[in-house]
Amino acid sequence: MTVKEIERVDRPREKLAKYGPEKLSESELLAILLRSGVKGKNVLELSKEITDKFRERGFEYGAFAELKKFYGIGEAKACELVACFELGKRYLKDKKNSIYLKPKDVFAELREFRDLKKEHFIALYLDTKNQEIKKQVVSIGTLNFSVVHPREVFEEAVKNLAASMIISHNHPSGFVEPSEEDIKLTKRLVEAGKILGIEILDHVIISKDKYFSFKENGLI
Repeated sequence: MTVKEIERVDRPREKLAKYGPEKLSESELLAILLRSGVKGKNVLELSKEITDKFRERGFEYGAFAELKKFYGIGEAKACELVACFELGKRYLKDKKNSIYLKPKDVFAELREFRDLKKEHFIALYLDTKNQEIKKQVVSIGTLNFSVVHPREVFEEAVKNLAASMIISHNHPSGFVEPSEEDIKLTKRLVEAGKILGIEILDHVIISKDKYFSFKENGLI
């Protein structure tokens, strides 16, 4: 059976477009990269055979030579696959190690936002171990004001099944003490988080060389 013969809703590309990549199995994701099967074996069968072989050891050193042993996988396709997996490994490396326990960890993570000329409101979505699932710029404001709605903050949290989050924004002025609006917004987000079961662990205001933690100062 070829991919064209598979029910359209079950084809990997269509499935990814409709439901997102997290709903696909490893072999279905690999099938999208392979694009086509070989004589006597459709792309899903070929991708399953490959993922079964590499499931235990992963695509580490030697994968290029091993991939070329599969019928229909030439040098060009093997290069593409190894490059894709290496890129994914590098991209995810820091995220697996990013654990936020203290405000200084957040300050270090958000170094590229410290001396921007406009306010950026950022949310760090975390799992149950305080590891980063996703970092998202929720809104970009003006020199001294950022418009943020709870809906925008929690949309990605729900989508990514976050257990908690840390929110942060920069103060281009260099003064990190929270404004009255900062305090009001934080209270709104904390209350919204309680309803959704997603805890706001801290709100960290950052500038070029210092930070202010709502948690450390008893405001959360």
